[in-house]
Amino acid sequence: MQKRSRTLLVALASFSAACAAVLLTLNLTAGEKHVSQQLTKFYNTADPQFMRAMGGLLGPGIVGGNKVTELLNGEQIFPAMLEAINSAKQTITFETYIYWAGDIGKQFADALSNRARAGVKVHVLLDWVGSGKIDDALLEQMTSSGVQVKKFHKPAWYNLARINNRTHRKLLVVDGRTGFTGGVGIAPKWTGAGQDAEHWRDSHFRAEGPVVAQMQATFLDNWVKVTGEVLHGEPYFPAITPAGNSAAQMFSSSPSGGAESMELMYHMALTAAQSSIDLSMAYFVPDELSLRIMRDALKRGVRIRIITAGPITDTETVRAAGRATWGEILQAGAEIHEYQPTMYHCKVMIVDKLVVSVGSTNFDSRSFRLNDEANLNIYDAAFATRQTGVFEQDLTRAKRITLEQWQARPLSEKLHERMTSLLHSQL
Repeated sequence: MQKRSRTLLVALASFSAACAAVLLTLNLTAGEKHVSQQLTKFYNTADPQFMRAMGGLLGPGIVGGNKVTELLNGEQIFPAMLEAINSAKQTITFETYIYWAGDIGKQFADALSNRARAGVKVHVLLDWVGSGKIDDALLEQMTSSGVQVKKFHKPAWYNLARINNRTHRKLLVVDGRTGFTGGVGIAPKWTGAGQDAEHWRDSHFRAEGPVVAQMQATFLDNWVKVTGEVLHGEPYFPAITPAGNSAAQMFSSSPSGGAESMELMYHMALTAAQSSIDLSMAYFVPDELSLRIMRDALKRGVRIRIITAGPITDTETVRAAGRATWGEILQAGAEIHEYQPTMYHCKVMIVDKLVVSVGSTNFDSRSFRLNDEANLNIYDAAFATRQTGVFEQDLTRAKRITLEQWQARPLSEKLHERMTSLLHSQL
């Protein structure tokens, strides 16, 4: 009898281990093919064909009449977002990856709750993983005030594979007319002016004009997935008059609807580059195809400057995996700078001082293949010139890493980087 019980226990343990292995495999599998072919350079960013390709091949279409304003660090970002929320008359849609406990989380919960009690329809979509540190009291406050709060991909036993697909998007749309996107999360780390390790450096952007309807549609994409509810009508999609002179498009990607499209968008812009590429990237872990595209750009005389997180980072694993890839592009002439004062969380690409892409997307496999992401692409030389100025101001607070310094790093660092690079597909 005891022998039979032991046999049964061993069988159950083996079955459990097998199930765990299957679940782990599912959770770490992207499940879709990814971009594997290098693009041929047929045009540069100033060629009308470039905009036709970005709007036609990738979509959605590029629309004119927009105004986009940069907001630097929490001291500018949060007051602008809260002011917009407090001014809402009909609708608020808000999707974010990070929403933690703390004073700034309470300020947002108060503002959203107040507008809901005033009759504004308020919809909040939080990522299940990213909002793990939120105070339950804030959730209760919002829901009891009439705010619809939903979690993206909350796990259940029958869909554990989805936990690796997170909404990393940062979208706020007020009355269908004013939109915000960028890199910021709702947490104490994003408050302040990026002045020290406890206050991160980040950029967010306020948009007005016809492109806000595309931002609203991007929010609706995931809201429908989670709730099955279609938000439509004039309160969500009003007629929007021109607000400025910028052409723009709201670009999004998701493993359930073309995970590779964001990577392709980046590749198309890099391939079209004629003179300069400036990348502000919190997490810069390029794959071999991306590195090849950058090497080719350098060969044709394009200047490439990259700012990424330095020694103050929220994930040393990602930093190490990224540093492991730097050799070839450093040797080809790229400039790589590590930000020094605090965590650098920006996600901005500027090409030829003509095209700017801002939003939630990092230059890594997680953003390109696993997460739901959203970027606002702006086609405006004046706007691009302003963002180049911001980039160059950040350069003054960053340390350039030369090829010689990279080659001379300690053996222990090289081994650590080599090991972490094996996790490339999940970073």
